[in-house]
Order: sequence, then C-alpha cells, then structure tokens
Amino acid sequence: MIEANTPQNVVLTGAAGALGRMVAQYFLDAGARVALLDHSAEHLRSTYPGLDNSRHLLIAADVTSASAVAGAAKQVLAAFTHVDTVVHIAGGFAMGEETHALTRAAWDRMMDLNAWSFVAVAQAFVPSMIERKAGSVIAVTAKTAGRGLAGMSAYIAAKSALQRLVESMAAELAPHRINVNSVAPSVLDTPANRQAMPDANPDEWVSTAVAAKTIGFLASSAAAAIHGQHLTLDA
Repeated sequence: MIEANTPQNVVLTGAAGALGRMVAQYFLDAGARVALLDHSAEHLRSTYPGLDNSRHLLIAADVTSASAVAGAAKQVLAAFTHVDTVVHIAGGFAMGEETHALTRAAWDRMMDLNAWSFVAVAQAFVPSMIERKAGSVIAVTAKTAGRGLAGMSAYIAAKSALQRLVESMAAELAPHRINVNSVAPSVLDTPANRQAMPDANPDEWVSTAVAAKTIGFLASSAAAAIHGQHLTLDA
C-alpha cells in the first residue's frame, strides 16, 4: 500500500544506473507506479526483468533530445494520467582537460548531459504538473558544483548550471505548488566509481541507499516547504 506521503506515479531518468536502480527500488517498495527512462532499452530490460507490464513502464529515450523526452512523456501520461514526481538522475562525468585546453566537444557534452537534459525533461513533464497544481522535481547535482577543481572545469560548470536551473525553476513553480530541489552527493559508492578509483576508501563515500532515501524525502509531503535547495550528501 502506498504511504500517504509517497508519490503514486514517479518518473526516473538514468534509471538503469547504480543510483537509478536504488531509487527505483525505493519507490517500488513504497508501492509507487514507476516509469523508468534510460538511453538503452536493452539495458533497461536486463536491469528490470519482467517490470515492463501494464503497471510500470520501461522507456528508452535520449534525455538530451527534447523531442525524444517529449515522446516518452506522452507515453507516460497516456498510461499514468498524471505524474507526481520526476527524478532526474541522468547525467555524465568526464575530466582530464585543463580549462585552457578544453575542447568545444567536451564542453557541449557535459552541458548537454547535465544541464540541457534537465530542461528537456522539465519541458516534457512540468506543464502537466502545472495543470494539476501539484508535483515535485528532483535533480541529482554534485557537491563539487560549488567550486572549481583542476581538470574538471566542464563537469563542474555543467553541474553548477544545473543547480542554477533548479533554483530558477523552483522560484517559477512554487506558486503552482510544485517543489524543485536537488541532492548534491560528494562521491557515490557505485561499482563504476570503485573501478575508477581503486585506491580510494569507499567508506568515505555516500551509499546509493542513503541517496535514494533522501530523494524519497524530497518527493514526500514532508518536503513541501523546501524549494530550490541542494541537499549536500557526504559521508
């Protein structure tokens, strides 16, 4: 049974990733109906075997494409009638190029994956929330968005841009009783991060289970008075 403060219809982007899987499970355990978006249909099916049924949806969509996300939203709204919460997890990370040597391709890729994708998702789902005067939008930003670091300029600039988009949209949508916030993890404890940083201590990282619970809180009625905030997650 769905708890009173838990959204009933939830959309997740980046659903086949480590954090996406944990967030999806959180809402599934709460009894929610979920639409899970990721760039690969095969990856979605292998991650969620048997979940693509009359109750839940698995949808392949490129979140950097406004038309692709609009098509996904049309499918979701046709099946669900309305969406209570959108959790935008999809994004990307790359580092290595120094700022003076940054290529336009690297810049555009980080901005598309981390900032523009949020706009594309908002364009697709927010209008229906405005009609209902209800809903919540939650992004995944980063603790590092607050300050530049060597070799990470494009990524940090993109996550900082995402935070400013969250703040602006929160101010725009608060009169419609729609909450917009983000979680800002330091380093998430994922298989990919353990492989990329084998000498680091994962005990100092943030578990995906904790991040999922924080996202669940932001989606609940308990967070009704929180607007345009970035909840920093740190071990």
